[in-house]
Amino acid sequence: MNLPLSTALTPLSSGQTVAQVLQKNLICCEPQTSVQQAASLMRHHNISCILVKKSDHILGIWTESDCKKLDLSDTTLLGHPVSMVMSCPVLSVPDQCTTSEAAALMKQKGVRRLLVTDRAHKAIGIVTQTDLIHQQPLEHYLVLRDISSILVELPLLLQAELTVAQAAILMQQTQRDAAIVKFDHSQCIDTEYGIVTERDLVHFVATERTLCTLTEVATRPLLTLPLHSSLLQAVRLLREHGFRHLGVTDPYGKPVGLLSHNHILLNMEHLYISELKAALEARDKALRSSESSLRLAYKVIEASHDAVMITDERGVIQSVNPSFCKLTGYSMEEALGQTPNLLSSGQHDESFYQQMWQRLQQQGYWQGEIWNKRKNGEIYPEWLSISAVRGENGTTNQYAAIFSDITERKKREQKIHELAYFDELTGLANRRLFQDRLEQALANAKRHDHQLAVLFLDLDLFKRINDTLGHQAGDEALRQVARRLQKASRAGESVARLGGDEFTMLVPECDGVEEIEKLAQRIVAQFDLPFQIQHNELVLTTSVGISIYPQHGTNASELLKFADAAMYQAKESGRNKYSIYTSSVGQRNDQALQLEQALRKALSHQQLEVHYQPKVKLQTGQLHSLEALVRWHDDELGEVPPARFIPMAETLGLIHQLGQQVLRQVCHQLQLWEKLAVPVAVNISAKELADPLFLPQLKQILAETVVNPQLLELEITESCLLPERATQTQHMLQQLRRLGIRLAIDDFGTGYSSLSYLRHLPINSLKIDRSFIKALPDNTSDRQITSAIIAMANAMGLDVIAEGVETQAQQEFLLAAGCQFGQGYWFGKAENATTTQLLLQKTAPRHFHKP
Repeated sequence: MNLPLSTALTPLSSGQTVAQVLQKNLICCEPQTSVQQAASLMRHHNISCILVKKSDHILGIWTESDCKKLDLSDTTLLGHPVSMVMSCPVLSVPDQCTTSEAAALMKQKGVRRLLVTDRAHKAIGIVTQTDLIHQQPLEHYLVLRDISSILVELPLLLQAELTVAQAAILMQQTQRDAAIVKFDHSQCIDTEYGIVTERDLVHFVATERTLCTLTEVATRPLLTLPLHSSLLQAVRLLREHGFRHLGVTDPYGKPVGLLSHNHILLNMEHLYISELKAALEARDKALRSSESSLRLAYKVIEASHDAVMITDERGVIQSVNPSFCKLTGYSMEEALGQTPNLLSSGQHDESFYQQMWQRLQQQGYWQGEIWNKRKNGEIYPEWLSISAVRGENGTTNQYAAIFSDITERKKREQKIHELAYFDELTGLANRRLFQDRLEQALANAKRHDHQLAVLFLDLDLFKRINDTLGHQAGDEALRQVARRLQKASRAGESVARLGGDEFTMLVPECDGVEEIEKLAQRIVAQFDLPFQIQHNELVLTTSVGISIYPQHGTNASELLKFADAAMYQAKESGRNKYSIYTSSVGQRNDQALQLEQALRKALSHQQLEVHYQPKVKLQTGQLHSLEALVRWHDDELGEVPPARFIPMAETLGLIHQLGQQVLRQVCHQLQLWEKLAVPVAVNISAKELADPLFLPQLKQILAETVVNPQLLELEITESCLLPERATQTQHMLQQLRRLGIRLAIDDFGTGYSSLSYLRHLPINSLKIDRSFIKALPDNTSDRQITSAIIAMANAMGLDVIAEGVETQAQQEFLLAAGCQFGQGYWFGKAENATTTQLLLQKTAPRHFHKP
């Protein structure tokens, strides 16, 4: 039969009108309503849009999608009239418009809602995509399709540390209405993934918050279904929870997509498959009773995005639609009178087709994946559904086949597989695949009683490449390293990248330590030749740790853990070498892990305490100020010295949290000591000073405690003054000085001591490092260095404080050399706040010296 062309149909019941599914509750506001007030109204009514109305005239609409276009970092924007950011004019349809026409208009205009008007053009409601989906009988379509058939893009994945304003920018740039949020395990959050949507942005605006991260606004946990779940499950789950978005996961629970109502609505053309089958079964009756029904069936077939082929009971092709011709390359004239063998690819054996026809005859239906061939010889995969069309006596009169090209879907599945098992940057196995291979190798080694080895590799000082040449150079270096490691490996050995600059190698069968040592030497030798990166010749080295089954461990986690521990031993021994695991290495790592866990707990429960050590005037012994020194007592570890936990906090990225807690404790103490008016110095690390949030957080603490900034002094080390950050550092210090905060250079003489740089910085004082004071006054070299520093500081008009003063002789030498202030056990050790307050209140003026 000849099927005429028709306009594209939408997959909704053609007889239903929008008046039957619309939402009648219209929430409106005046044009001068502020953005924040409009967002509050939307949040209160739990709606996705608000109409902007003046008198009886609707001027525009402000939606959740419009909200993400705002610069959420600009708090002044919240007070602007909503009329400045609304969308106008409002797209509308009459109440007698069919749901099919409404869906088509939404798709054409790229919107998710329409205003519905009556015959007098008066607004009576809103119809949304969600209304169209929830009001339709879609079960047949949904149960036949799984989620993977309509998922076309990877999700937008955002880190929880991002601010809401940054997230909104990324969502707007990528045209996403939602994003998956990944939480760090260190944040002590019971779930790894959450979601942030346009509605969360509206709620954020409504609450008028600032400096807010996704950790605070994201919904968690992420509601998910596996990739191959049916769409019916997805819609039911969305409807049950009242959500518009659903996370889609791979077999390992990793998110690979976000499913929304928009995806479902845009892919409902397949709903008419059931209508086609019914129309074919009732063809003769439809011709006699209603020509319009038959025309509808023709239009459905013609407009279908899927290829349709109808054969007689013997399999001879009677009709095809335009999508068939476009998909296969055969014209209608070339296809009619042929059999489906015309498309056979030769990829399936005879038994495949026998099972297909057997099921067709028994059940009247078959669907599945099949490989066919186009006219030009190209082989492609397709999803095929065949239905037997039976007459009134039950005999099969025709077969209706509907199929679509699933090449892109297969590519996506392959991509998902690669992401699940292979490192995208280097092409090596990733952690999951390496773990699987290691488990299999262990099972084989246990069964056949032989040894295997795991090598753990970490590039030495790799961070310098990213910091100096950029991440593209770092990525190229990692690719070249991967190639060299593969070159060093032998057949059967597996190389993997675990992440960052960490690599592993599995030797599934070995004869002992000597063989593995030779392999490790071969790997280290691969790094002798410089790397060519972006026209630069760079030298890279690696540290290798080795563990062997069964000597060092009997399971995968133990072998990886011990190889990792041995690698750190190689680094501590000077890098660019290998190390074999020993029990002493493991013990040190266990202690480090115990300390790390205890530190995280101490910071989480704010168990660190600030002690205060006096600084005195050397001339009079009178108190000048105090220095805040953090102390930590752990119930299990006892007193943990700062030299142990502060470097660990730097390494783990916890120094910002630690520094904030110290600053907050000090400012609260200064608030309590308001009448004593004693200045207190606090140490600030280079990482804290480089953090763009440091200054606003400091201002917030000062505002909360109402402390005079002139009572606060910040001590920064010379590592903060590196030339590559000269401009940023100088700008930050100037801002601190404008607040009235005093600045000191701590441990002077041990780092970057550039006089030309110092004279441009707004600092008040220098602290001479205790290493120069310790041997005074007997050591000639230290006397000369100390005298030179004091003379230089006095010439620059800076105060000089000597650290580590422990004897009267040291005090007298420093005083004679021109040093004004001292600090050390000679004057007093660091005490807790209570003891320090009693000491401050005891005498006035206050004198500190040993008898």
